[in-house]
Amino acid sequence: MRKEIAATILAVAAGLSTAQAQDVWPSKQVTIVVPFAAGGTTDMFGRIFANAMQARTGKPFIVENRAGAGGNLGSAAVARAPADGYTLLIGTISSHAINPSVYKNMPYDVAKDFQPISLIARLPNLLVVSPKIPAKTVPEVIDYVKKNNGKLSYGSSGLGASNMLAAELFKLKTGTDITHVPYRSSGDIMNNLIGGHIDMAFDNMTLAWPQAQSGKVTAIAVTTTQRSPTAPNVPTIAETLPGFDASSWHGLFAPAGTPRPIVDKLAAEVKAVFSAPENTKILSEAGAVASPMSPEEFSKFIAAETKKWAEVVKAAKIEQQ
Repeated sequence: MRKEIAATILAVAAGLSTAQAQDVWPSKQVTIVVPFAAGGTTDMFGRIFANAMQARTGKPFIVENRAGAGGNLGSAAVARAPADGYTLLIGTISSHAINPSVYKNMPYDVAKDFQPISLIARLPNLLVVSPKIPAKTVPEVIDYVKKNNGKLSYGSSGLGASNMLAAELFKLKTGTDITHVPYRSSGDIMNNLIGGHIDMAFDNMTLAWPQAQSGKVTAIAVTTTQRSPTAPNVPTIAETLPGFDASSWHGLFAPAGTPRPIVDKLAAEVKAVFSAPENTKILSEAGAVASPMSPEEFSKFIAAETKKWAEVVKAAKIEQQ
């Protein structure tokens, strides 16, 4: 009887603590870690959310950029942080779906060390080619690559980057050979593509689309299964290669063990913030589409993405120490 009473007291106390956590959160500063340098797309999402949450709650939300190791450095810091809702992460396809297969020694376990909160947005890559390439459509690009198999090159942001994996998926789907040339940034990729030093790239819409609009590169297709609202007249690769999908994505994470009321509150806030007209406009201009999910849906999405990219990484024989 005493054990039953004690168990009941503990259960009531636990219920009160989670309810209290929901009621008082946030009561102090919240840090949102962006595991990449300031100025990029991931940083943009972090700052949109931080600014909106500060306005909505009256509490300080700050963005901390902790770049390094393809997103692993900042992500590992959040994995080790207290699970109290005051340290959050803007994770990406790289940090939470690709890197576990690319890096031999990962500093965190995606499945065990994080609580997925919500997907924020998806961002298509854009297949662009140098104006010197006499191809305007996906079938024409495939035909041209096959006729010049092993002689052409594509640029990426580095070994294991999402834009590299998009190209490797394209190679696998078409049975072609295109030489990889790594760069430090998307800006470098575009400059070298415009200068004729590489032949093509699968880079994100934010930088690639303006260059295509100016005529400096040729836009061929987007890598999502649906056409981009930013460039509705540009076809998808999937219209030629059914099922092709190489979307970049960003989502909100907390350390594993974060109280469920806080997780649910944050998931609702992500949906509210990124559904606001002023923010959907910013996302659209960057080529992104708001895509909020429940924590459970996001967990399943990450598992599917991790499996998919593990197969591409293995086929491409990519590995980092």
